[in-house]
Amino acid sequence: MQESLDLPLDPPGDEGGAPRHAGNAGDLPKRASRKAPAAHAPLAERLRPQTLDEVVGQEHLLGAGQSLRVAFGSGQPHSMILWGPPGVGKTTLARLMAGAVDAEFVTISAVLGGVKDIREAVDLAQMAQQRGRRTIVFVDEVHRFNKGQQDAFLPHVESGLFTFIGATTENPSFEVNAALLSRATVHVLRSMDEAAMRELLQRGQAALQGPALTKAAAERLIAYADGDARRLLNTYETLAGLLRGTAEIDETALERSLGEQLRRYDKGGDQFYDTISALHKSVRGSDPDAALYWFVRMLDGGVDPRYIVRRLVRMASEDIGLADPRALRMALDAADTYERLGSPEGELTLAQCVIYLAMAPKSNAAYVAYKAARAWVAKDQSRPVPMHLRNAPTKLMKELGHGANYRYAHDEPGAVAKGEQYFPDGMQPQAFYKPVPRGLEIRIGERLAQLRGGGQAPPADDVDEG
Repeated sequence: MQESLDLPLDPPGDEGGAPRHAGNAGDLPKRASRKAPAAHAPLAERLRPQTLDEVVGQEHLLGAGQSLRVAFGSGQPHSMILWGPPGVGKTTLARLMAGAVDAEFVTISAVLGGVKDIREAVDLAQMAQQRGRRTIVFVDEVHRFNKGQQDAFLPHVESGLFTFIGATTENPSFEVNAALLSRATVHVLRSMDEAAMRELLQRGQAALQGPALTKAAAERLIAYADGDARRLLNTYETLAGLLRGTAEIDETALERSLGEQLRRYDKGGDQFYDTISALHKSVRGSDPDAALYWFVRMLDGGVDPRYIVRRLVRMASEDIGLADPRALRMALDAADTYERLGSPEGELTLAQCVIYLAMAPKSNAAYVAYKAARAWVAKDQSRPVPMHLRNAPTKLMKELGHGANYRYAHDEPGAVAKGEQYFPDGMQPQAFYKPVPRGLEIRIGERLAQLRGGGQAPPADDVDEG
């Protein structure tokens, strides 16, 4: 399921990413029906589905009564964004949609194209419209277009000149302009599951009449492909060529031929942020085993451990806080140790920190208090500092009353100036900080209750980790 379309071109499109179409200058694009791929084309291209029923996977979109199946059957295509990882059939579905509604199919690569190519696509669509034909403009990797380039589609989508289909591996909420996104339906494609990958592997084996795989080898190859159908088929084709004459490929032969496994990991995209989110939530949920799993997944995917360290420091403050102040020290010490040792030795210290943070008592009370105080200040007026709390470094300031009647807490019983007002004049005291009954915050909460309640506070050194 290759992410580019092999249309018959005469002459071929230029290398600058111009819209691909058939015919000489002035001719209309030909229908998107595709000639048979050349015998030397990659296996994934040779097995590209020619009908909707040949598509494997995506049952949540293509099953009976599901959104894309309905769109195919309606004869009225709508503008859409196909969002999903590589090798799941985004280009194939766009091409099949054009065939299903008998529309011209113009494709632009956002990696190579620009506004000039969009204008050419508009010209082709206008020519088709004059002939009573409708057009689908497919933009591969649409997230690579900047705001101006994406905006260039808007008037033509609104006028109905063409139906827009964009394909992206990135979250369209962040990468596609809101105006364009509001005019398109987002369909989320999923990585191929194991059942779909097994079916594709069987198709590939039959097409090549290649060697069979043991169950363990097939499972290993499917895991290597990581939900990417194109990677699966083209890797099998490579294996069949390398092991020509072999009756059956076992796991040993597979490992020897594949070399080191490379997992798909987009260090700047959604998979990256989803994985760090899973690590953070596993720590917050006090599951050390799951936290370790996601930590190792990130290392395995090539994430810079320093980034993970920064997130661990954040977790220590945001989710543990004063319930266990040692957590922040642990995270900072882990960062220092990693800088001394580097990888892989320093990664053990990070793993130790992950486990400690997951097992530590949790409190977001400081985090919530900070946000509440910020929200209060943002909506409140700019209140002056009370006179007794003002700084008085000069004689004039003292004469003006700065610092007058200030009660020095260390001179008061228990080092607490009972009844003193520290908020601005006219402002009711606010209880932003609300300790949770976990870890050290149990004792902090007891002390705070006495302070707020006006009772005698215990000596400060009486507060321990309980």
